[in-house]
Amino acid sequence: MTPDTSARRRLLVLNPNTSASVTALVLGHVRGELGRHAVVDGVTARLGAAYIATEAACAIAGHAALDAWAAYRAQSSRPDALLLGCFGDPGLFALRELCDCPVTGLAEAAFLQAVRQSAAGRFAIVTGGAAWAPMLRRLAQALGVADALAGVHTVAPSGAQLAADPATALPLLAHACREAAHATGADCIILGGAGLAGMAARIQADVGVPLIDSVSAGAAHALQLAHTATPPGTPASGDGPQWLGLSAELDAALARH
Repeated sequence: MTPDTSARRRLLVLNPNTSASVTALVLGHVRGELGRHAVVDGVTARLGAAYIATEAACAIAGHAALDAWAAYRAQSSRPDALLLGCFGDPGLFALRELCDCPVTGLAEAAFLQAVRQSAAGRFAIVTGGAAWAPMLRRLAQALGVADALAGVHTVAPSGAQLAADPATALPLLAHACREAAHATGADCIILGGAGLAGMAARIQADVGVPLIDSVSAGAAHALQLAHTATPPGTPASGDGPQWLGLSAELDAALARH
């Protein structure tokens, strides 16, 4: 999964939720995946929802992600890659415009792995929270993989609720994955969600098709980007829009862009 190199890269996991516990969960999983191949830092959003589960929360999380990046860069050096630690990737395209390092998200990375892994190029998604179904379909369209997405199956509890009660979550998710595989004929299934980190491996034996852990996929793709990306150029100068009501760090970051 990791490049054959002794050079350790610096990765930043940016959690656009405001829950520090989610940041810790994703950080622990990413560090476990990458081991000695990377130094992994984390940052948590300073505004927005504790766990993104609605359209409004996802929209606000895009702003929160930009603000968290700006606050981090005001005090820290540039990482080699940024992993957006939310399955849904709020703010992904805006972060790519603003950041001076490569950016990916849990959903994008999992989509890419699923397309590569699927013999027929068809995958399904299982995640927590009904509101995510249309949001993930739109994201798949934006990322150019809509034709490969066979279906999105959601369970009623949110990712945060699933993470808080693994004993209930694991059989519920295993059943949902089996149903998704049967209904869609997908070659593989993404178990998506920051709060679901590590659960795919725990239910794989109970599901008849390969499962993809979105956090594991994100870790691998972020490290690959960190090793293969070209150094950033100098941002173009010129007059930009005038901003009102942003944090001082985000206002400064936008002014530099």
